[in-house]
Amino acid sequence: MNKLYDSLKDLLPFGAKPWSSPSLERMDYGPTGNNAAMIQFFTWNSCADGSSWWKHFEEHIPRLSAMGFTRVWLPPPNKDGHPQGRGYGAYDLWDLGEFDQRGATRTRWGTRDEFVQACIVAKNHGVEVIIDAVLGHKVGADRAEKCMAVEVHPDNRMKKIGPRKEIEAYTSFEFPGRGDKYSSLKWNHNHFSGVDYDRSTRKRGIYYIEGPRRKFWSDHVDKENGNYDYLLGADIDHRQPDVRDDMLSWGVWILQTTGASGFRFDAIKHYDRRFLKEFLRKTRKETGNDKLLAIAEAWTTDYSRLSPYIRDFEGQMAFFDVPLHYNLHEASKPNSDPDLRKILRNSILEKRPGDAVTFVDNHDTQIGQTLESWVHKSFKVQSYALILLHGHGFPCVFYGDLFPNEECYDAETAAQLEQLLGFRKLYAYGDTTEYFNYRNCIGFVRSGTNDRTGCAVVIRSSAAKSVVIYLLSVSVLKIKSLRQKSQAKSTTYYGEEIKMRVGSQANYRDLLGDPREVAVSPDGWGVFPCRVGRVSVWVATSEGEPSDYFGILPS
Repeated sequence: MNKLYDSLKDLLPFGAKPWSSPSLERMDYGPTGNNAAMIQFFTWNSCADGSSWWKHFEEHIPRLSAMGFTRVWLPPPNKDGHPQGRGYGAYDLWDLGEFDQRGATRTRWGTRDEFVQACIVAKNHGVEVIIDAVLGHKVGADRAEKCMAVEVHPDNRMKKIGPRKEIEAYTSFEFPGRGDKYSSLKWNHNHFSGVDYDRSTRKRGIYYIEGPRRKFWSDHVDKENGNYDYLLGADIDHRQPDVRDDMLSWGVWILQTTGASGFRFDAIKHYDRRFLKEFLRKTRKETGNDKLLAIAEAWTTDYSRLSPYIRDFEGQMAFFDVPLHYNLHEASKPNSDPDLRKILRNSILEKRPGDAVTFVDNHDTQIGQTLESWVHKSFKVQSYALILLHGHGFPCVFYGDLFPNEECYDAETAAQLEQLLGFRKLYAYGDTTEYFNYRNCIGFVRSGTNDRTGCAVVIRSSAAKSVVIYLLSVSVLKIKSLRQKSQAKSTTYYGEEIKMRVGSQANYRDLLGDPREVAVSPDGWGVFPCRVGRVSVWVATSEGEPSDYFGILPS
């Protein structure tokens, strides 16, 4: 009966399935009861001079574990079409830096043995690896071959703009360095639905390739540009049985080889959704891990376009909260005066928090990249405080914001971010109550649990776009009266102070430098000052000295 019900659901139009339970409730992303977090451990131009990136990662694993990271998203480990390619121009998924192919044996990141060893060390420290899976295209073919194709309009791929003709497409992947080890499949034009170059005419364009079991592009992809099956390189046709078999086998193999515990799926708007669901089912079943973490990159600022994907995957996949990232980016623009009441507006965190993987920036949003939308320094720490201290979503921290690098590192931001990670481990627990009432000053309270301390957060901005965040302990403590403060003026439009109910009496101090002390009234309300342009972290005075907090953070 259940199989019949599932079959009938699959006949529903895209996005019409009933809402399922949230994905993060079904997947394992860290020890139960702790504040799990993920780090993206690379930037676009990451490269460890004189060593390998995998060794660099291995060296930092103890520190990552101490900072509270339970999952790490590493760059694609597969052989790229170029020796220094990042792996997103996937040539051979089965080559992890083991075979002499495409001009090198190792990948940009290192060798197979270095990668596997780093994964083992990470697991031993309680940090599980997430594989970046690039399953939509191949780049760097071994040779071109003739095939029949038709050119389509780049802005409407359903519109043919040329006659059916023979072209020479780079679609032959024979893997001469690897041979038949791990997989015997040799790829040709029948395995691809499109390319962007005809060697015979030296013309660039988007060409649909005629082939078996297909009449045109896949129907089960995003409808942007008419049909978003094609992205780049040689576009993989997931409808071909030998293609599916090979990629499904790779999914199980890469997990078993590395001990990794999940996938980040690159650019899923270009995948056949039926194949991706099959991939998830098979890898979970054959590895015996029904809680395998799966996170999708579906890049769109519009939640209404993400919603059908979330519904269609029925809790089997979490999604990066791209709309929230753009909210943060817009709020950070110089000379902006953001309405902080709308900071979560139309984000996954607002609409479906149990499906949200929150982030501030990543390798694609860096300055100079295709999807450039960098969150400015003036709002960076505030943005991280929001995703790290809020009670919902699974936060992902960007390597470029935390570790020294030549692309986007800011030492002051990194120091404060490291402190916020420590505060997340100690204080960000319990239910969340939001106080998003004023344009320039919003807050939320974490209630705490029986054995964990709660917190309260205040975000303040001004015409100069400054924001202040306060974290407060809400455990039951001795108090001083707040007679003078409880009668203080109500929160102003410019957010000079904000009143929130934290649920217990206490005195609070700021761990980040505000010399004032705040008392909470007997009925649990406190009025907290907002320092322009600063992040302040408030805890109860009985919670200990600052060294107690900073001691968990390695140097």
